[in-house]
Amino acid sequence: MSDRTTHWQNVYATKGEAEVSWFQDSPAISLEMIRAASPDHDAGIIDIGGGASRLVDALLHDGYRDVAVLDLSANALDAAKKRLGTAASMVDWIVADATTWRPAKTWDVWHDRAAFHFLTDPRDRAAYVERLRSALAPGGQVIIATFAPDGPEKCSGLPVQRHDSASLSAELGPEFSLVETRSETHHTPWHSTQAFQFSRFRRRS
Repeated sequence: MSDRTTHWQNVYATKGEAEVSWFQDSPAISLEMIRAASPDHDAGIIDIGGGASRLVDALLHDGYRDVAVLDLSANALDAAKKRLGTAASMVDWIVADATTWRPAKTWDVWHDRAAFHFLTDPRDRAAYVERLRSALAPGGQVIIATFAPDGPEKCSGLPVQRHDSASLSAELGPEFSLVETRSETHHTPWHSTQAFQFSRFRRRS
């Protein structure tokens, strides 16, 4: 088990769903951007680093039928499965590291809120992008949310790499075109604030 996996397994073994800074009762911006990227409910959606996020609940409620959630932590995914109950059987749950995972299929939308910014080593970011390219269908869209340049420098005791749409464009490369970017002031469960940015890109067909 990698150090990264051990860290996140411990986080979700010792903290409840709403006891982490990134908790959102309603992932509104993510859902709005996914709807904009692909209103077709048959589209394949994968949530990278989804953990125990409630985005999967919202996607199923919206009517999306091909939803996958990938996370390093089996504990995090177990929490989401328990919350969903019988609806959990409608989701493809993937326990994997997005920098080493080997995708078995392609999806139309790749969503990542607050996973990519933990990749502070350029080699890990390059490995992540390589997997993204393997997993995203031609013409597919990518939504990546990270701490903004004026956001926190650490999260969950770990350093982060803050981004804006320009730095994300540089990481993804010229085959991805920026469609939109949005700012969010995220309110943590203990009422502090964090500056996030959301960027959506389209892959050339």
